[in-house]
Amino acid sequence: MATPQSDLDKRKQISVRGIAQVENVSNVKKTFNRHLHYTLVKDRNVSTPRDYYFALAHTVRDHLVSRWIRTQQHYYEKDPKRVYYLSLEYYMGRSLSNTMINLGIQSACDEALYQLGLDIEELEELEEDAGLGNGGLGRLAACFLDSMATLGMAAYGYGIRYEYGIFAQKIRNGEQVEEPDDWLRYGNPWEKARPEYMIPVNFYGRVEDTPKGKKWVDAQTVFAMPYDSPIPGYKNNVVNTMRLWSAKSPCNFNLQFFNDGDYIQAVLDRNLSENISRVLYPNDNFFEGKELRLKQEYFMCAATLQDIIRRYKSSKFGSSNPIRTSFDAFPEKVAIQLNDTHPSMAIPELMRIFLDLEGLTWAQAWSISTRVFAYTNHTVLPEALERWSVSMLEHILPRHLQIIYEINHHHLQNVAKKWPGDMGRMSRLSLIEEHGDKRVNMAHLCIVGSHAVNGVAAIHSEIIKRDIFRDFYELSPEKFQNKTNGITPRRWLLLCNPALSDAIAERIGEDWVVHLDELAKLKNLTKDAAFVRAVQTAKQENKMRLAKQLEEEYKVKVNPSSMFDIQVKRIHEYKRQLLNCMHIITQYNRIKANPGGSFVPRTIMIGGKAAPGYHTAKQIIRLICAVANVVNNDPIVGDRLKVIYLENYRVTLAERIIPAADLSEQISTAGTEASGTGNMKFMLNGALTIGTLDGANIEMMEEMGRENIFIFGMTVDEVEALKCRGYNAWDYYNSNPELRQCVDQIQNGFFSPNNPDQFKDLVNILMNHDRFFLFADYDSYIKCQDEVNELYLKPNEWAVKCIMNIASSGKFSSDRTIAQYGREIWGIEPSWEKLPAPHEPKDDEAK
Repeated sequence: MATPQSDLDKRKQISVRGIAQVENVSNVKKTFNRHLHYTLVKDRNVSTPRDYYFALAHTVRDHLVSRWIRTQQHYYEKDPKRVYYLSLEYYMGRSLSNTMINLGIQSACDEALYQLGLDIEELEELEEDAGLGNGGLGRLAACFLDSMATLGMAAYGYGIRYEYGIFAQKIRNGEQVEEPDDWLRYGNPWEKARPEYMIPVNFYGRVEDTPKGKKWVDAQTVFAMPYDSPIPGYKNNVVNTMRLWSAKSPCNFNLQFFNDGDYIQAVLDRNLSENISRVLYPNDNFFEGKELRLKQEYFMCAATLQDIIRRYKSSKFGSSNPIRTSFDAFPEKVAIQLNDTHPSMAIPELMRIFLDLEGLTWAQAWSISTRVFAYTNHTVLPEALERWSVSMLEHILPRHLQIIYEINHHHLQNVAKKWPGDMGRMSRLSLIEEHGDKRVNMAHLCIVGSHAVNGVAAIHSEIIKRDIFRDFYELSPEKFQNKTNGITPRRWLLLCNPALSDAIAERIGEDWVVHLDELAKLKNLTKDAAFVRAVQTAKQENKMRLAKQLEEEYKVKVNPSSMFDIQVKRIHEYKRQLLNCMHIITQYNRIKANPGGSFVPRTIMIGGKAAPGYHTAKQIIRLICAVANVVNNDPIVGDRLKVIYLENYRVTLAERIIPAADLSEQISTAGTEASGTGNMKFMLNGALTIGTLDGANIEMMEEMGRENIFIFGMTVDEVEALKCRGYNAWDYYNSNPELRQCVDQIQNGFFSPNNPDQFKDLVNILMNHDRFFLFADYDSYIKCQDEVNELYLKPNEWAVKCIMNIASSGKFSSDRTIAQYGREIWGIEPSWEKLPAPHEPKDDEAK
C-alpha cells in the first residue's frame, strides 16, 4: 500500500517531468527555427518540406553533438581497448527516427512539430535511405554498430562513403530496371567531413631492395577523406563513430598535359582517382575480380589502418609510454574485426606498415598482427569466395603480394611440420591456388592471419569446420567459433512497430529494449485474453496501414483479413523465390479447378533486388510479375489470392512490411543460408515462419519449440545424401501431377502469352541444372503450406504461436551477439555504461 507521502512524491516527479517536457518542446521549437533561418537561410514563407526535414535533422543532431564529443573525451581519458569493425557495406537506412528514439526525444520533437503545424511523419519520409550495402551483411554491420554503442564499447565502424549506394529498383513491364541511387543529392545532415585527417593511399609502383629493407616506390597516390557519422547508444549518452572514406585526388597535376596546353584533360584525369568511392558494387554472394573492387577494398583498409595507428600513438599515454611506441601493447588496445573477406587486405597492409615503416622484425609483426585480427565468414557458396588474380595484385599492390607470399611460406612450413609429405593437404591449405590463373584465396589469408574465425549460425559454423575449411580446422581448431547473428531491437521492434511495442511495455515494462531476453516473460501471457487481443489488434492495424499503402502504390486492393505471406530478401537461386512462385501457381490452379471451394485468402508479397548481371535472378522477378498479372486480374480468383512484387525493397520498406507480416518465408536449400537476419526480424514482430532447417531457422526453432514454426524439406545431411546418389528433377516432375502442371504452364507460355518462350531458360535450369533441388522439396513445401492454412483458420491459436515467437526472440538480439564477440574474441567486457548527459557534470567533475 502506497503512503500519502509516496503518492505526493510521485505527483511531484510527474510534475517535474511535465515541466521538463514543456521545456524540451520549447527548446526544440527554438532550435528548429534557428536552423531554418541560420543553417538553411529560409523562413516559413519560402521553406519547402525538405527544408523542414533538414531543420529537424539538424535540431536532433544538436542533441547528439555534446554527447558525441563527451564520449570521445571519455575514451581518451579511460584509454580502453578499442574495437574497429571493418566492412565494405553499411546498410544504415534512415537516421532521424532511430536517433530520436535512442536519445529519448521523440515525443518532444513530435509535439514541437505539431505545435509548428508540421507533420513529423511526412518529414521523416523525405530522408534518403543510406543504402551503402547489398543486403544482410551490410544491415548486420549497422545493427552491430547500434549494439556496440548501447553496450558502451569503444567501437568504430570503418567503410567507404559511396557516392551511389545500392541501385534504386524500378519494375517496368514486369522487369527489373536499375537506376542510380544518388542518396547524397540533397546533402547528408548526419555526417561531418574531417579534412584534417585526410590520409594518402598508394597504388601501382614497384618494390626496391634497400639497405634498410623493402621500399615501395613510384606509386600513385589517392587521398582518403574521412566523413564521420554519429552512432548513438540507447539512452546511455554514448555516441560512437562510423568513419567512411571518400576518395579525393591529389593536388598535383600531370605537368605533361600543362606543357601540351591541355589544362582540361589534366583536370579530368586528376578526377579519375575519385571513382574509387563512386559506387557500391551491387553483387551479393558472387565474386567478380574487378580492378576497381580491389582498389576499393585496399583503399578502405590502408586508410583505416593508418587511422588506427595514429589514434594508438596519439592516445593519452602514447607519446610518453615507450611500450606504446614499440607496438607491444597494440593487441591489448586494438581489436580489428574483418566483416567477411572484403577487408582482408588489412592483414598484409598492417604487416607492411610494421615491417617497412615501423622497423619491426617479421616475427614481431606477425605475432602482433595475428592477435589483433579476427575474421567473420558469411557464406558457404563457392562462387562468393574472393580469389584475387596474382597478376592483378602484382600490378596494383606489388609489395602486398610479396608479403602474402611470405605469409604463405611460413604458413606452409607449419603445415609441413604437422603433416610431413602430405602434398595434397599442402595444396588445399595454401593461400595461393596454382591451377589455372594463379590466384590468392582471401578466405585462407583471413584464417591464417587471424586469431579467431567465426560463422554466423551454429549450423553454418559446423559446415565451415566440416566442409569448406576442414583442413584449416584440423590445423588450428582453437581458432574456430560460432557467433549467431542478431538484430537490434531498437530499430526492429521499438521503432518499426510502436503498436506492438506499447502492448508489450504495458505488460512487462521497457527493460526488453536493452535486455531482449526479458520478452520471455510474455510466455506467461498466452492465456491472457486481453494481451492476446492486444497483439492481434497491433497486427491488424499494421496490416491495414500496409494494405492502404499497397493500394496507393500498386493499384491492387488487398484484403487486410487475408494472410500476409511475405518473402523479402536479395533475389538468388539459393533463397528459392522460385519455389515460392511455384506455390503461388499451385494455389492458383487449385482455385481455378474448384471455383466454389473454400480457400484461406492470401496476399503474397515478394520483394528484393537482383544483381544487375544475374540473368537468372532477373528472370525469376519477371516470372513472379507475370504470375501476379494473371492471378490479380482473374475474376474467378477474386481476393482469395493476390500477388504483389514489392518494388525497391530497402530498410525503410522493411520497417513497414515486417510488422504487418503473418507468415515469413525462409525457404533456402538446407546448408546454403549462413544465418539470415530477416527471419529474426519477422519472428520478433510476431510473424510465424515457414522454413527449412537452415541457418538461424534451426536455433529459432530450438528457442520457440517445433510446434511454433512450420518446418519442411530436406536437412543438410539429406541434401548431401541426395547429391551423392544423384538428383534427377525428372523423377519428381513425372511423379507429381501438381508440380508437372505448374512447370508445364511456365514452359508453355501460360503466364507469358505474348512470348511463350520467355521462361524456357528457367525451366531448363529446374529440369537439368538445379543446384538447389527445388523439386525435391516441392511436395513437402506444399503440404506444409496446407498446414499453415489450417492454423490460420484458428485465429486464437495462431496468435498464441505469434506470442511464443516474440517471447522466444531474446537470443536474437545483436546485443547478445556483440557481447559474445566482446568476451570471446575481442577481450572486451560490455560495460552497459551510462555516461553523464550534456547538462550533467562529468564523473571526475562530480567528484
